[in-house]
Amino acid sequence: MTIQEIQEEIIDEFNMFDDWMQKYDYLIELSKDLPTINESLKVDVNLIKGCQSKVWLHASKDLDVISFTADSDAIITKGIVALLVRVFDGQKAKDILENELYFIDTIGLKEHLSMTRSNGLVSMIKQMKFYAIAFSNN
Repeated sequence: MTIQEIQEEIIDEFNMFDDWMQKYDYLIELSKDLPTINESLKVDVNLIKGCQSKVWLHASKDLDVISFTADSDAIITKGIVALLVRVFDGQKAKDILENELYFIDTIGLKEHLSMTRSNGLVSMIKQMKFYAIAFSNN
């Protein structure tokens, strides 16, 4: 699936819920589906700077696609990073860099996060884009 198709799928999923309490519950469910990151990757170099909670993000490149794994010690934050991994995992660096993440505004996620979580979200996206930049130069 393309990044745009995945974003549309996420928008459709969030549109099924009537209020933000249900959407938060869904984020918690998504956090449970995030593939477990290898414990050896939970090191300082993989910590996202700018997040109030701990978020580990690791990327690797295989052929021409980037694989992301992540984890967080906070359940809502883990659900947020699960969404980002879902969108970017298995994509080409060029596609990650050229696509904007419009689903965040469309589902109203950013406006329903605290300032610190919102800053963390921006930091997670930046780090994923930085990985894409690094891998596009290889």
